[in-house]
Amino acid sequence: MFRTGDAVWNSAGSEMKDTSRSPSSDAPVSDAFVEEDWAIRAQTTFVTQGNSRFRSPYRGPNSLNAKGQIKETFDFTLYAGMRLWPGAEIWLNPEVDQGFGLSTTLGVAGFPNGEAYKVGSITPYVKLHRAFIRQIIGLGGETERVDPDLNQLGGSRQADRIVLTLGKFSVADVFDTNRYAHDPRTDFLNWALIDTGTFDYAANAWGYTVGAAAEWYQDAWVFRAGFFDLSIVPNSKDLDPGFNQNQAVLEIERRHELWGRPGKIKVTGFLSRGRMGRFDDAVRLAMVTGGPADVATVRRYRSRPGLSFNLEQQILPDVGMFVRCGLADGNVEPYEFTDVDRTLAAGLSIAGERWGRPSDTVGLAGVINGITRPHQAYFDAGGLGILVGDGRLPHPGAERIVEAYYSLPLAPSIRLTFDSQIVVSPGYNRDRGPAFIFGTRLRAQF
Repeated sequence: MFRTGDAVWNSAGSEMKDTSRSPSSDAPVSDAFVEEDWAIRAQTTFVTQGNSRFRSPYRGPNSLNAKGQIKETFDFTLYAGMRLWPGAEIWLNPEVDQGFGLSTTLGVAGFPNGEAYKVGSITPYVKLHRAFIRQIIGLGGETERVDPDLNQLGGSRQADRIVLTLGKFSVADVFDTNRYAHDPRTDFLNWALIDTGTFDYAANAWGYTVGAAAEWYQDAWVFRAGFFDLSIVPNSKDLDPGFNQNQAVLEIERRHELWGRPGKIKVTGFLSRGRMGRFDDAVRLAMVTGGPADVATVRRYRSRPGLSFNLEQQILPDVGMFVRCGLADGNVEPYEFTDVDRTLAAGLSIAGERWGRPSDTVGLAGVINGITRPHQAYFDAGGLGILVGDGRLPHPGAERIVEAYYSLPLAPSIRLTFDSQIVVSPGYNRDRGPAFIFGTRLRAQF
């Protein structure tokens, strides 16, 4: 499974909590400060997902199963936090995980289950996904309420501030966040909707890394910078113990009001430095050896940059929209996330006031993912990527995905979500698909 983290992190220092009605939030807003010195909270999420049969004249090692299948993922996360001194918190997030994504999390670059790690297991196992310290340094401005939440102690903070985070966490906890599409436990499930598909952020196979992030909040602007450890080799379970494979991330955010409605624009850039292979080199070597192309055979130390744009905008009190787009160097293999060189995504989140159910949420979004010609030639030469690779690719095309969900409360702390997705040209292959994917998500927060 490869998850970005909990949306509630966004109010824990990396973003100011919006007190206006959020279509994806049921948390009550209080008027008084609640000062907490420690907290223990928890959540559990169970996702069942399946795809119907679809057209598939051939398949490869990393293909989505065209015969139809049903898979499930389960997790239980503990959030244990304590205030160390004024402005400082320490958090530990041990988690129990179990289950598999469709085709063991293979076959679609915009993978349909953000609760599915790249590591699956029939039996439950325990991992410590986060262990970090956060320090908030006030710089002035208004005093804001901080509501108790996951990975967040209740209290207060100054609007202008510096936030430092050090330890093990997810890069996507801090960067490329979005109010309407960022948490597979509460909103959309597809990888390329909850994060920018080209944002190849540093992570192990579970989506977490070790590093540091600094954020500077000043008036309507936020500036973020981070330095993180890459895997020892691309798409690995293990991080590089010597930080020789590493990544720098920069982000600029501008908060605004448009026609009296709040919104944010973010521009995020990353630069990965590590042993990566070029697709052209792998194809040329395969022509000489006669075997399938393998980018691992041509790896050397080089850089891979990427840039993305992220917009969130409230349109009406119960309607919000988001847009993401990004590009990354398509001549060099992606290191950690997924096989996307170009992406454009957009969607809506609508609360249920209009039909008398204000706690319900409807989401509708679409994404178009693409790869460069060298990347296409690599797949056509039998190469395998992080998630996709049908053994050949004679008729490449953009991977197009539409997702819709309906989320409703079963109890104050329990939500049920029905989700459906259509994937056209899975793995950029016009010979296969479309694939219809249906799922349910049951989540409880304590």
